[in-house]
Amino acid sequence: MAKRTAPIDLSDSFEKIPVKIFPDINLGSEFVAGQIAALIREKQQQKEKCVLGFATGSTPKTLYAELLRMHRKEKLSFKNVIAFNLDEYYPIDNNALQSYNRFMRSHLFDHVDIHPKNIHIPNGEIKKEDIKEHCRQYEKMIRDAGGIDLQVLGIGNNGHIGFNEPGSGIYSKTRLITLDNSTRIANSYEFANISQVPRLAITMGISAILKSKKIILMAWGSGKAAVIKKAVEDDDAEQVPASLLQNHDDVTFVVDEAAASELTRNKSPWLTGDCEWTPTMIKKAVVNMALKLKKPVLSLTNTDYNEYGLSDLLVEKGDAYEINLQVYYMLRDSITGWPAGKPNAHIPAHPERSEPYPKKVIIFSPHPDDDIISMGGTFQRLHDQLNDVHVGYQTSGNIAVTDEFVTRFLDFAVGFEEIAGIDTRKSGKILEDARRFLKRKKSNQVDTPAIRSIKGLIRRCEARATCRYVGIADENIHFLNLPFYETGTIEKKPMSEKDIKITMELLRTVKPQQVYCAADFADPHGTHIVCFNVVLESLKRIKAAGDDWIRHCWLWLYKGAWQEWNIEEIEMAIPMSPDQVLKKRFGIFIHQSQKDMVPFQGSDSREFWQRAEERNAATASLYADLGLTHYAAMEAFVRWHY
Repeated sequence: MAKRTAPIDLSDSFEKIPVKIFPDINLGSEFVAGQIAALIREKQQQKEKCVLGFATGSTPKTLYAELLRMHRKEKLSFKNVIAFNLDEYYPIDNNALQSYNRFMRSHLFDHVDIHPKNIHIPNGEIKKEDIKEHCRQYEKMIRDAGGIDLQVLGIGNNGHIGFNEPGSGIYSKTRLITLDNSTRIANSYEFANISQVPRLAITMGISAILKSKKIILMAWGSGKAAVIKKAVEDDDAEQVPASLLQNHDDVTFVVDEAAASELTRNKSPWLTGDCEWTPTMIKKAVVNMALKLKKPVLSLTNTDYNEYGLSDLLVEKGDAYEINLQVYYMLRDSITGWPAGKPNAHIPAHPERSEPYPKKVIIFSPHPDDDIISMGGTFQRLHDQLNDVHVGYQTSGNIAVTDEFVTRFLDFAVGFEEIAGIDTRKSGKILEDARRFLKRKKSNQVDTPAIRSIKGLIRRCEARATCRYVGIADENIHFLNLPFYETGTIEKKPMSEKDIKITMELLRTVKPQQVYCAADFADPHGTHIVCFNVVLESLKRIKAAGDDWIRHCWLWLYKGAWQEWNIEEIEMAIPMSPDQVLKKRFGIFIHQSQKDMVPFQGSDSREFWQRAEERNAATASLYADLGLTHYAAMEAFVRWHY
């Protein structure tokens, strides 16, 4: 009997660069760290130097954390490592908070046994007339070291690698370059505002990068999905510098599932070979086809399916009409005005359970305004429908308050005390010290604990006012002040046991049947992902401990501040009337410290109320385009099974 051969996997047939996809950033970073560690140890056995090229930015932080763990726990030595960094802002002080010199020291070099003479980073302090020679010498040092054995890269939203912006040629050398405005905006999360982001940078050129013996490019999050597809699947082009890596013989892209979401193998897997037609996959295929063809779902024809590459679906499921109905019903059934379930109603396809009613609910808000920004309409519905709604504000959000707003707050505090005739001997000193610090504060200087406390108080007052506006009782407002956030800088600590303990205590106190948690991980500061992981780990531990109530607790994820769910992902959509949209807007306006120019706002220049309204309106329009009722706005949710 002939031996059956395994089917050929064609899922990556559209990809011109090998891509390894991991469930999350931690597993991806562990893989890359393992590759680096294996190379270091191999070179050590051969008594050779290991020349590594390092990247900076948010992407490699978890990689460096894993390398530090391996150094401390697994005795990974860096004594034979020679390090070359890709780039540096120009001009910038080497000790500035945002300098890549400081970044590498604080994240890696100061904590391992690498010899200082083996650390090479472009110098942001060098005189401009000396830059060309500095760049020439930098490439010479790489050659003298024997070339880079392994180069680690990140990728910008516009496809840049290092600071090689769109238009950088394949033969470009290490040089001073003008930063693209989109890059400056994307990197503005590191600075108080866009005006402080340097306009120039020194970067290794594409040709220098391509001379590396091995290259690993990392990308995390849905914000990188579109450019990953361009770099991997489209033809190589100078307008997407990362695509030029197609010309290298040993390059691997290491990404998480979110960053891989636009690859054909995930976006349209039916084009890459056999596809398992689950209800979720059918919904994804039909919804994307309908939107591309600009047709309501119920108007799609057999011809549309065949021309869109879905002939296999027709063969398996039959006529287009039956498939259209199946998808239409899935979309229709996701829409509800009862986010906690409709009481005394038996609706099998409803997103939520009818019982128990009313429900105990916790809304976890990473910052003191994410609740109202991302799910303000649903927040109001949950309360109006008599559910016992609690809000857990996970961090103080203090770094997002401007110094000018603190000054205004201090003026009010002093004036209030004078009017009330309060003895100001103690508080007056605190206020005066705060005034003095702000007056002398240098650019990028970290706030004192007192200033951070004042900024945190401002945000707590706004959050309380918002909850009262919705109707939430004071005893249902919980300020968790998770310790990982309290650094006074953009850079946060990793999730800790204390963060988890605080969160578990609230969960066990309330014993909710519903938990809402932020999942817009495009937040450039990384706060949202840490807050999500804290909640998820807390729920998992409570479940493992066998608490009875946890069996009935559902976790719903929301977005809105930084991104929105794709329509095919949405499992619960809460419609809003024009009046409800306005009410949500006014709730967001209560957060006056976050109005107008907010520090560390990221690459989206719109205010948060504008982002929320436009995203909610866009979701409602997409439902209408697919043939459903056209509401003014919709807030969207996806259930997470933990």
